[in-house]
Amino acid sequence: MDVHSVKLSPRTVIGKKVNVLRRQGLVPVHVYGVKIEPASLQIEGQALIRLLDQVGTNVPVSVEYDGGNKENICFVREVQRHPVTEDIIHVDFLRVDVSQKISAEVPVILDGAPPGVTQLGGVLLQNLQSLLVEALPMEMPSAFHVDITILDDFEKTIVVGDVTAPRDVAILSDPDEMIARVTAPRIEVVEVEEEEEEGEPGEEGEGEEEAEGEGKADGEREGTTDTPEKGYRSGRR
Repeated sequence: MDVHSVKLSPRTVIGKKVNVLRRQGLVPVHVYGVKIEPASLQIEGQALIRLLDQVGTNVPVSVEYDGGNKENICFVREVQRHPVTEDIIHVDFLRVDVSQKISAEVPVILDGAPPGVTQLGGVLLQNLQSLLVEALPMEMPSAFHVDITILDDFEKTIVVGDVTAPRDVAILSDPDEMIARVTAPRIEVVEVEEEEEEGEPGEEGEGEEEAEGEGKADGEREGTTDTPEKGYRSGRR
């Protein structure tokens, strides 16, 4: 395996004062692990970003710094980011013994175009982004490439047990856990509400009949109030 290398510089600024380093484009780092004394160091921010893009947390890095061993095989073990800007503010490097197995998360990369998506219009789901693996530091895989062209319907799935690991590499993730599948497309059902027609048959006629009924009732009441007046005029004769 090709090992990436990085040169770190000594750091005398510690504690809250490291914000001064960050404003200068430097990132504080910490190196610790087997057979070394912990060291507080620093690195130029852009160089660190390029390194992390290449190694992640599962590819060994040869770390060199003044006062350290000639060769330190390390893994990135923690990357702290600013909660708002997401800028890298601190990184830990773990020195390992190359003769002892370690565990690490190895990325899963999906290869190919599944027919369930291209032909059936389904949606590809990736449930796992990485697998937990145990191996010697120099045998740790950089990634697992998974062929997803077998996903030609909505029933098939790819699980952890389908992944073939290199010799002397053990996958610790649950073999029954799903990695990827294609689900059927969602079909939105639009319900069209029929507008009620104004003045449906029978409504207008009924309204007129009611109005007439009301008019008759009013007339009857008016006639009743007129009766005493007629009687009064009759009495004068």
